[in-house]
Amino acid sequence: MKGTCYYKVYNSFKYKKDKYLSSGKKIAIVGAGTVIFNDEGVGVYAAKYLEKNYDFDGDVTLVDGGVLGFQLMVYYQEYDRVIILDTITMENDKAGAIYNLPSEELLGLGSYKQTAHEVEIVEMLEICSLLENFAQTSIVGIVPADIITVKSDLSCELKNEFNNFVNVALGELDKMSETYTKKETEYTLAQIIDSYANPTAQRDLAHLK
Repeated sequence: MKGTCYYKVYNSFKYKKDKYLSSGKKIAIVGAGTVIFNDEGVGVYAAKYLEKNYDFDGDVTLVDGGVLGFQLMVYYQEYDRVIILDTITMENDKAGAIYNLPSEELLGLGSYKQTAHEVEIVEMLEICSLLENFAQTSIVGIVPADIITVKSDLSCELKNEFNNFVNVALGELDKMSETYTKKETEYTLAQIIDSYANPTAQRDLAHLK
């Protein structure tokens, strides 16, 4: 696949920055995946990491999409911009490689549909693309190392690239001139993962601002 590579990111967007200038646009960042299958939870963890560590000045909604599938359709119809954070299956690429793809390019990747939630996302995008109202949608995806082990965690490969993964999502907000601020207290990736692995920790994290 052709594209500009930075921090191991394959960025297929060709738009000029001013194309995304938005004032008051509704933006949804959706973390998709299954936290019980190791690397499949990376999108969910990333969305929660953004929620706990950043304040967003615009109309930005962080969504724990999990495996909601077609229940997420409302965001594609009622929002202006949707950014999906997820794993992405790319043949002949190593774990940790990050891709930034517009939805129309994602739909052309037959290799992407490897897991149940990946199939649901593609099918939902195909349906929404036929509707009158369809948000401009992209996926920030990272190639997983392990989506088989039943464990709420991430592989070493994805832990090493997690910050880059999050930064690519923030970079999409930068393109839209959306502003945000890093909170003083940082909640680490380890804390985020533990909040899903340990229900008590999840309740504790929910009360933290």
